[in-house]
Amino acid sequence: MKKVTFLFILLIALHANAQISFLGKIDNSPVANRLVVTPITASIAYQGYDETQAYFGQGEYEIFLDNTNGILDKPIIILDGFDPGDSRNIDGLYNSLSFGGENLADILRDEGFDIVILNAPQYTTDGKDIDGGADYIQRNAMVLVELINFINTDKIGEEQLVILGPSMGGLIARYGLTYMESNALDADTRLYISFDAPHRGANVPISLQYLINYLAQQTGDPDAQAVLDQLLDSPAAKEMLYDHLYAHLLTDSTFEQDPTKLLPDGAPNFRDAFQAELDALGFPQQTRNVAMVNGSGLGTAIGSPGVLVVDTTLDLGSGATANVNLHFTPPASQNINVTSFDSFFVGIPIGSFDANSQSFDFTDGIDAAPGGISQISNAVGDGSGNPIIQDFVDALQQDDFSFIPLISSLAIEGENNWFATPNLDNSPFAASFIPDVNEPHVSVTNASAQFALAEIRNGVLGTSDLSVIEKYTLVTNPVKDIIKIQAKNNSINSNLKIKIISITGQTVYSKNIENVSQQFSLNTQLQTGTYFVRITDADGDHILRLMVD
Repeated sequence: MKKVTFLFILLIALHANAQISFLGKIDNSPVANRLVVTPITASIAYQGYDETQAYFGQGEYEIFLDNTNGILDKPIIILDGFDPGDSRNIDGLYNSLSFGGENLADILRDEGFDIVILNAPQYTTDGKDIDGGADYIQRNAMVLVELINFINTDKIGEEQLVILGPSMGGLIARYGLTYMESNALDADTRLYISFDAPHRGANVPISLQYLINYLAQQTGDPDAQAVLDQLLDSPAAKEMLYDHLYAHLLTDSTFEQDPTKLLPDGAPNFRDAFQAELDALGFPQQTRNVAMVNGSGLGTAIGSPGVLVVDTTLDLGSGATANVNLHFTPPASQNINVTSFDSFFVGIPIGSFDANSQSFDFTDGIDAAPGGISQISNAVGDGSGNPIIQDFVDALQQDDFSFIPLISSLAIEGENNWFATPNLDNSPFAASFIPDVNEPHVSVTNASAQFALAEIRNGVLGTSDLSVIEKYTLVTNPVKDIIKIQAKNNSINSNLKIKIISITGQTVYSKNIENVSQQFSLNTQLQTGTYFVRITDADGDHILRLMVD
């Protein structure tokens, strides 16, 4: 029975009150001290794999000038990631850099850097409706090329750009920068930071993909179909997803699984073509390329391969029920049922759907691999006040899944085991921040923020190896004449070299200290402004940001 009323009710419950997302909660609250949102259109058109003509991509950007001189002279471009429907606006992108009561963008602005945020909105061009946050990565990259050219023309001075690409934004930045180099276009960029970007593919549990697709296709509801179109059927998803349901369907069926196509495979005519193009381009050669990732460097799995995700009976009302059973993809070489949906009316079976998944013999299923975490509850709206979906969320036995596997975010070549300890010699990045535990995708922590700050400040501070360990802290900040510094542990080095450096790179204070105590003071007479305190001990350099009133 292809169209049943209660399935329609369920689908509305799943989608009408919430947009599917693979991000956490979005904070779109307004950011202070801003200019205006400005539209931008690429000068280079792009024709997608399924398009009959090329289209010029569009975006919107906003400049957040620094809090020191208020001049666009040290620009850092921050990109949008995968965001169908533009649910995360420019404010949301800015606020996504928050951590522990601070914000990475705020810190950088206080140090004299300017933040330029590029968002990918929804727009219409030459009669075609485009959802920028889920559009072709290549077309979005051409918008970035346009913005790079504009900022380099508009900026004051000779400071080169820094580009931070979170999630899909990391691929947009990589593609745009390498495209410019390949076409003799000067990006004038010194640093590219890839932030948990899927260089070898992203993941959404295939079991969840099957369930969403089945519910959408079997009801005929246009709103449900639109959700499918905006997410799983979007160009970006089909380019990035390592395993996509479209690779597993029977010929001429919109939802039935081909039992001969159970191994992971990407969307036909999209995934392989995009990865081949990306691999051929490589990485930019005229920038320092570094990575911040959210996957565990200790090999910690997220759940376990084949684990039961949910096994529940949903009461849909009026005598209708549905049994839903989902699993992660299985251990290596195994073939298991991952999606089961059975519907009943007053106990009488009226519909059924099942799908299996098999893993390669060289790796366990990707769902549990170390990586940046997303959650199934996010993908169904986290309840959204609807009792049916709330029951589904409450019944989840495994909510977290690997959205951006660690091997992918580090772009490790020659490694097909998603659970392998990454060999950084096979990564293209000059430096990487890798946490010990799996973290929510594109979440900033104090440690990763310190890594990013050290890399960004490097051009100003002139040091190649800045510590990301917070060994010292300022007792008070801002200060006036006396700077008090506290060591964060009892094992302090007896000899320290102290330098205070202005945001222009000048050393304005230098002193060697012997036999220091747990807390020590520096007597200075500095002008009002932002400075960096460099403390050199036996472990290396430690950088503190200092504000002087």
